[in-house]
Amino acid sequence: MSQLKLDAQIEGVLERLYAQHTGQNAELIAYFSARMAEGTLDWNSFDQRTHQFLSDKLVALERDKAEFCYQLCRALRARRVVEIGTSFGVSTLFLAAAVRDNVRADGGTGLVIGTEYEAAKAQAARANFAEAGLTEFIELREGDLRETLKDVGGPVDFVLPVDFVLMDIWTPMARPAMELLAPHLRVGAAVICDNTIQARAGYSDYFEFVHNPANGFRTMTLPFEGGLEFTVRVG
Repeated sequence: MSQLKLDAQIEGVLERLYAQHTGQNAELIAYFSARMAEGTLDWNSFDQRTHQFLSDKLVALERDKAEFCYQLCRALRARRVVEIGTSFGVSTLFLAAAVRDNVRADGGTGLVIGTEYEAAKAQAARANFAEAGLTEFIELREGDLRETLKDVGGPVDFVLPVDFVLMDIWTPMARPAMELLAPHLRVGAAVICDNTIQARAGYSDYFEFVHNPANGFRTMTLPFEGGLEFTVRVG
């Protein structure tokens, strides 16, 4: 598969972050393998031990998935994007680059609203945004998303609807996030949710919501590694 190349400044940051992501894989595999062997791991409800372990880990969306999100945002001419689960900001860079490129092509303004619970990760993400030269296109909201996403308006334009959502979060938080965002999604808006084959059981509440015809969505699972749910607002 040919790889999409962004600006050299952004690619330099991505190369460093993906190297860091790859470097921790062995540690992640060892931890979760040990917990499964113990019989103490619940994929639907991480305990304090797991939260503590993950608190400093760079959880990054795979490059092919991130490139797919960039392409979707360009195709949608997305101006207002929401990311559920920013971590160190790898996927945010792809989303912000797409919004920036849409603004350059069409004029006007655009914004990615990111969410991150861990203060240390939010601080690291902001530094990465600055290094990549994309800070002006990102508003990172720190804290519990059930509070930070109550209003997805922002300093750009309170009237703009949401064009695109990336959902890459602990599974029990997916439905609460979707319920908050659904009223703000324009018809034709797309929502991408990661790992919906690998963690399907954990997404049961999310699937119940997007499969309910009354909520106005159509959805399908794309065959990326772990599964990638592609949901479109149709009504």
